[in-house]
Amino acid sequence: MDQGGCTSTSVATARQWLADGGEIALIDVREEGQHGAGHPLLAVNLPYSRLELEIGRLVPRRSTRIVLADDGDGVAAKAARRLAGLGYSAVHVLTGGVPAWSNAGHPLFPSSNVPSKAFAEIVEHELGTPAIAAAELDRRRRAGDNIVVLDSRPAEEYARFHVPGAITCPGAELALRFDDLVPDPETTVVVSCAGRTRGIIGAQALITAGVPNPVMSLQGGTQGWRLAGLELERGPTTSLRALSPQTSAAATQRAQAVATTYGIRSIDHRTLAAWQAEAETRTTYLLDVRTPDEFATGHLSGSVSAPGGQLVQATDRWVGTRGARLVLVDDQRTRAVITAYWLTQMGWDAVALEAPFDGRALQTGPEARQAALPEVLEITVPEAAHWLDGGAASVVVGPSAEYRSAHPEDAVWAIRPRLDRLPASVLQASRIVMFAADAAVGALAAADLAEIAARPVALVRGGVEGWRAAARPFEASPGEPPDADRIDYIFWNHDRHDGNQEAMRAYLRWETELPGEIVRDGQAGFRLYPLHRPA
Repeated sequence: MDQGGCTSTSVATARQWLADGGEIALIDVREEGQHGAGHPLLAVNLPYSRLELEIGRLVPRRSTRIVLADDGDGVAAKAARRLAGLGYSAVHVLTGGVPAWSNAGHPLFPSSNVPSKAFAEIVEHELGTPAIAAAELDRRRRAGDNIVVLDSRPAEEYARFHVPGAITCPGAELALRFDDLVPDPETTVVVSCAGRTRGIIGAQALITAGVPNPVMSLQGGTQGWRLAGLELERGPTTSLRALSPQTSAAATQRAQAVATTYGIRSIDHRTLAAWQAEAETRTTYLLDVRTPDEFATGHLSGSVSAPGGQLVQATDRWVGTRGARLVLVDDQRTRAVITAYWLTQMGWDAVALEAPFDGRALQTGPEARQAALPEVLEITVPEAAHWLDGGAASVVVGPSAEYRSAHPEDAVWAIRPRLDRLPASVLQASRIVMFAADAAVGALAAADLAEIAARPVALVRGGVEGWRAAARPFEASPGEPPDADRIDYIFWNHDRHDGNQEAMRAYLRWETELPGEIVRDGQAGFRLYPLHRPA
C-alpha cells in the first residue's frame, strides 16, 4: 500500500516481521511523552524531533526493514521521507499508527525500557532472586548486622540520591569489583537501584557468578526506601576505585565459569572483521561495556560506549535493530560475559570480543557522533533582536517544562512534529526567529518550518542561553503550553519522581504485573536459562 508516497504496512504484517527472525527496526517516531504513555512492547523510541541525529547509530544498516509508528497523524510519513533522503531503502509506515496496534487487540506498554523491566520481573520469579524490604534492611543495619548496600545505577544517578551508606557500583561492575568492595564472605550484600530492575539483575548476576556471600535485592529500591518513611542520602559519597589484581583474577575465573556453564560465546578480531564486512546485509553493533571514563581513555574505532548494566536496563537506547549481532568489548572480559549472559536470555545474539585491545590502535575521548544537518540560516542575538523589532515572529524549540519556567519574551513554544500547528501569527509573519535549547534539534526544526511557512526562518546562535546571556527580556508562562500539547514530557513517570507516594506504589505494582502483559503480547522473545551455580 502507498501512504502519501510512502510504503505502508498493517499491524498484522509488522507483527509477522517481528517474529520471523530477520532484522527489523520498529521505530516509534512519536515524542517521549507519547511513547511513555503507551507503545508496542518492541518499539524503540526515536522522536521525530531528533530523527536524523540518532538513526545512524540506532539503525546503521540502510537496507534494514524499518517500520515507523506514529499517532496516526502523519508524522511517520514525514519521518519516512527524511529517512529516504538519508538513503534508507526499506522504510514502511504502520497504517493507523499506535492506535491501530491497540485497536487490533495488542497491549500498549507505558513507561520506557519496558522489555528490560519485564525481563527482570521474570528473572526474579523464575530464579527466585532473594529480596529484602527497606524496613527490614534498616532494622538489621541499626542492629549492627554485617551488611553492605551496593547501588547498581550509573554514578550520576547515585549522586542524586541513594540509600544512606550505599556504595556506588554500576551494574556490570558488580561482578568485576565485588571482592574489593566485599572482602568478607560473611557480609550480606543488598543491591539497590531506583526501583526494581537493576537491583534484581545486579543481585542475580552476583548469585549466578557464584560469589560466596548472601545476596539479595532491595525491594523497590530507593522508592521502597522512601515508602518506608526513610530518608535518602545525596551527593557522590563514594566513587569507583582502581581494581586490584587479585579481584580482577577472581572475577575472571567466575566469568569463565559462567561462560562455560551457560554457553556464552566469544569471537576474535578476525571474526569481527568478517562480520563487519557483511555490513550491507547484516547489522553488527560494537558496544563497549566498560565505564564511560575507561571508554574515553581508549576504545576501538567504531565502538560505542554502552556500560553493561545500562545496556541490559535500556537496550533500546543503543540498539534499534531486532535480530542484529551485538559484540561486547571489555578488556577485563567479566563485564562482557555477564552482559552477554543477560542479553542472550533477552533474545539478542550477543557475544564477547576476545582480547579486544591487544595490538590495536585505540581512539580517545567521547564517541564521535556525526549526523548530516540541513543548511539553515543562522543569525546572532543582535541580529535576532533587529528581526524582532522589525515584526518577525519568534519560536522556542526545547523542553516544554523549561519554556513554562522562562523563555524569550513573546516567543511561542513549538515542537518539530507539530510545527504546522503554530498560530497564523507565526506562520504568516514576514520572518521567523527560532530559539533552540539544542542547536542540532533546532536546525532540523528550522528546516521543516522554512518548508511549511515558505518564509525566512533563522536559527539564533547560542539559542535561549545566548539570549539570556545578552540580558534580553524573558517571561514565564506557567500554563503554556497546556498539558495536552506537551508531548515531550513523560507524565507517566513524573509524579513518582516528585515524591508522590501513591504514584510510587502504582509504579512498583505495575512492574510486578508486567510478566502477565508480556505473555499476552507474545513477542518478547525471552529464553531464560535455568540457574546452575558455577563450580
